[in-house]
Amino acid sequence: MSSPAVPVTAPVAITIRSSGRRYARFFGNVATRSVAIVALALIWEIVPRLGLVDATFLPPLSEVLVAWWDLARSGELWEHTQASLTRSLVGFALAIVVSIPLGLLIGWYKPVANLLTPLLEVFRNTAALAILPVFVLILGLGETSKIAIILYACAWPILLNTVSGVRTVDPLLIKSARSLGLGPVSLFQKVVLPAAVPTIFTGIRLAGAYSILILIAAEMVGAKAGLGYLINYAQYNFAVPDMYAGIITISGIGLIVNQLLILTERRFSTWRTN
Repeated sequence: MSSPAVPVTAPVAITIRSSGRRYARFFGNVATRSVAIVALALIWEIVPRLGLVDATFLPPLSEVLVAWWDLARSGELWEHTQASLTRSLVGFALAIVVSIPLGLLIGWYKPVANLLTPLLEVFRNTAALAILPVFVLILGLGETSKIAIILYACAWPILLNTVSGVRTVDPLLIKSARSLGLGPVSLFQKVVLPAAVPTIFTGIRLAGAYSILILIAAEMVGAKAGLGYLINYAQYNFAVPDMYAGIITISGIGLIVNQLLILTERRFSTWRTN
């Protein structure tokens, strides 16, 4: 004899339905966000094959993916990606280490702001690529100049957003904390810094994008490895699918870096309600 079926209690049924709706919502969001990417991929594949653009200069996406796979299988793509990531991460990390403490100092202490703001205004309006030749002349064509230009480019969005985050904390929140007897150090640690975290991470995410974009331009000048070098080399040798493969790799890296920074922001902003 078969054992009698165990009835599903109401709380369990509600939990199952809730989980089902949550998963359906998740996959629905993924599908919605993927529509534009899928559409772009289809257009990229179809348009060259229909002859609407010259396939010599814009090969179908399938050919680019084949070239990407060949580069990955040979290890060449990983070699260039590793070189680019190393330079980018070192410059990006140095920018965080330098800019956040300096931004907190400028935003919190007015005498420091009065002293440094004029100097910052001069350099913040100077594009990183405009002074790339200066870095090359002073530091040479090696790794130092490339890391330095990334540091310079990434420092500004982090620094400016950190200063803005500290200065735009709700004054009522600060007054309330002071009325509870918090001293300057405790006020900064427990009120100002947590309130400034979202703005600081906005700057960090912008800097993460800059670290990739500026690096690619820097690698096109005197580099012997890196994704920028790969794209430039493929262009000169008319290996167009390889060139687009490098571009796709950069886009993928930028997307991954942005998502990792979003997850990190959520980790440090657990007090926020979504």
